Amino acid sequence: MAYVLIATAPVASHFYPVSSVAQELVKRGHTVWWYAGKAFQAKIERLGATYKPMHAAYDFSGMSRDEAFPQLRGLRGLSALIETIKALFIEQAPKQMQDILNLLDEFPADILIAEEVGFGVGFVREKTGIPAVAIALSIYSFGSRDTAPIGLALPPDSSPLGRIRNAMLRFFINSVALGDLQLYIDQIRSSVGLRILKRSVLERIVEPPDLYLLGTIPEFEYPRNDLYRHTHFVGAFISPPVEPFEPPAWWNDLQDERPVILVTQGTLANNNLNELLIPTIRALAHENVLVIATTANILAKDIQLDPVPDNVRLEQFIPFYYLMSHVDVMVTNGGFGGVQLALSNGVPVIVAGATEEKPEIAARVAWAGVGINLKTGTPSEAKIWSAVRRILHDHCYKQNAQRLQTEFQQYNGPQRAADLIEKLITKNEDR
Repeated sequence: MAYVLIATAPVASHFYPVSSVAQELVKRGHTVWWYAGKAFQAKIERLGATYKPMHAAYDFSGMSRDEAFPQLRGLRGLSALIETIKALFIEQAPKQMQDILNLLDEFPADILIAEEVGFGVGFVREKTGIPAVAIALSIYSFGSRDTAPIGLALPPDSSPLGRIRNAMLRFFINSVALGDLQLYIDQIRSSVGLRILKRSVLERIVEPPDLYLLGTIPEFEYPRNDLYRHTHFVGAFISPPVEPFEPPAWWNDLQDERPVILVTQGTLANNNLNELLIPTIRALAHENVLVIATTANILAKDIQLDPVPDNVRLEQFIPFYYLMSHVDVMVTNGGFGGVQLALSNGVPVIVAGATEEKPEIAARVAWAGVGINLKTGTPSEAKIWSAVRRILHDHCYKQNAQRLQTEFQQYNGPQRAADLIEKLITKNEDR
């Protein structure tokens, strides 16, 4: 059995998908230590892993994005993506590296596992040679001649003219738009004694991992002829939550004949629920639907709705694992994990994504025909109402979502990931 060291950013949307893999590895008898935010200690210990706290790195678990990083407030588009990557992940990488190196003095890890933006683990891999696995919790992030650079939310184009377009956009993004970020990355790497990588900007943060596990299926991701060679599609990272589930008092309302609409702003970008959640509630207040709204960091009783419409059920948190099979449409800010869970249940989605990589996720939803891209993070009530009615009445969205559901059923994300991780461990031991 192997010694496995997992490290994740202190964000729920990063923790839960990795927990499904950790749970599978513990079940198989591996010894797992997990470096994470304090808010996740009890959950980690319920999985049978050993929790290790963050010391040098910033533990912002339990906080909204605006609380933890006020400098990101109001940013949209490419600038939001750049500044988020810098603040949440690149700036923290040297501190995470030091914490993890200290843990390795106690724990002789055979393999390192992190979510894709766990750059501290990437630094440790380069320092120590311990093989590393990157669990991709969002879209494929390596560059390709068949797609435009991340951040532009353009559809793929592998035609000769399309590849010329893609190359020109890559040049502009790397030479102009991301020039300052490149300097910042190079300075960070130099500060911890790592060589400068001569690659495109977003690929010069760390060396590519030994294993790159994509938490989706090929049918949701743009086709490419030049995938990174250690890439594997493993399906959604879904497993039953370790916490017991106590259904709310209204749970039987899900059995009504009314369509069920789930609305969420995710686990981090929910400081201002007037962006999506409250407009959705108001847009559907007089419709013959049941609206389930999850408020995350904000208590349901503090939502500024007076009165709360009769067809709305407010909850701070509901495990989507139990809820999603009852949902007819999900309205979301574009969190990758939630979108994958919806599609794996055959639920079409409406995406209002404006921060981080969420516009890219929204673009893929539209490209796959499984939902509607509202192309804004702050849609009007009329736009939301129109999109919900369109999905409920145009059955092509449901049919396409069910087609992807069938493909998801061919995968078991946690099991496939664990199989590949064990294969990498064995390969490394045989050297």
